Amino acid sequence: MALVVRLQSLSSTHFRKPNNSLNSQPICSLHFNSSSHSYTSSPFTEKHSLERYQRDQWLYNTQLAQTLPPPDSDAGSDFTRQNDIALQLPELRKLLEVLREKREKREREGGCGGGKCGPGNVFLVGTGPGDPELLTLKAVRAIQSADLLLYDRLVSNDVLDFVASDARLVYVGKTAGYHSRTQEEIHELLLSFAEAGATVVRLKGGDPLVFGRGGEEMDFLQQQGIQVQIIPGITAASGIAAQLGIPLTHRGVANSVRFLTGHSRKGGTDPLFVAENAADPDSTLVVYMGLSTLPSLAQKLVHHGLPPTTPAVAVERGTTPQQRMVFAELKELADEITSAELVSPTLIVIGKVVALSPLWPHTSNEVASLVRAI
Repeated sequence: MALVVRLQSLSSTHFRKPNNSLNSQPICSLHFNSSSHSYTSSPFTEKHSLERYQRDQWLYNTQLAQTLPPPDSDAGSDFTRQNDIALQLPELRKLLEVLREKREKREREGGCGGGKCGPGNVFLVGTGPGDPELLTLKAVRAIQSADLLLYDRLVSNDVLDFVASDARLVYVGKTAGYHSRTQEEIHELLLSFAEAGATVVRLKGGDPLVFGRGGEEMDFLQQQGIQVQIIPGITAASGIAAQLGIPLTHRGVANSVRFLTGHSRKGGTDPLFVAENAADPDSTLVVYMGLSTLPSLAQKLVHHGLPPTTPAVAVERGTTPQQRMVFAELKELADEITSAELVSPTLIVIGKVVALSPLWPHTSNEVASLVRAI
């Protein structure tokens, strides 16, 4: 079998040091704060959170892990980030062996119709923007039935509470400057456990097919003969806009909506090249992962004809109790974000529809005049 070989090939050489320059200052001016801000109280499974390592504790039961400093300490998080894969591989191989033994026993007992048991199923599950109440019933059933779950950074801790007590969790999250596993390693993990007969659930924030690389994972697995089921989730654009009372389309104001990514695949085309076609006053733009590139994007949008007074909002940790947001005109949004010290995950909405939100910090007469003028 090639399962263990695949896991043995995973290497900790893919790790990069993360950027931990995060701040938690209060917000002011045109900023709206739904709660006090604290990075340590993030609802998401941040790369060095104590909650994540408590959930993944089964992966660190090797002799080497006995000397691991507490994960909530600086020394502990740095050590684990640099040695994550090396620590996890023995336990992952052990789990694969257990799954294969169960499968072989089932075959001997005729549990597969007297023949070989087929591979397990893989579910790509969207968990929404963070609020666990936005999960679909189908997603909850898949989560509860899984043998193994691979989860991303933007899957909220509350969502993980639905995982069965006997299921196994593996963190495969990514953030700028730190990938716990490469995309290729994630592919091999999904394939290895599916081939061993496990029911594998891949948990992704938002919707798995909206900037979630779900299409890549589905394509890879299907080429290997593995059945993949997609369970959609409420993408951040829909969930966050709805909570703020922003209609992404509105008759007479915005006749279309466009989702943009602030980042491109490594070595790919500049993600801002779309600005020329995206600068449409009658459309709504939603920018995912765009904090670092917003200043350049805003300049290009204005250069190509989008009014600098276009209403906009940036929302950090949308739909969660830690949600923070900044409302501003497009020309001022980047500076206001810097002032508020918003951090990832932050979604940006640009368009006249933002002024229709009851949270837009202008009077109704000013809003009506603004929408007519743009």
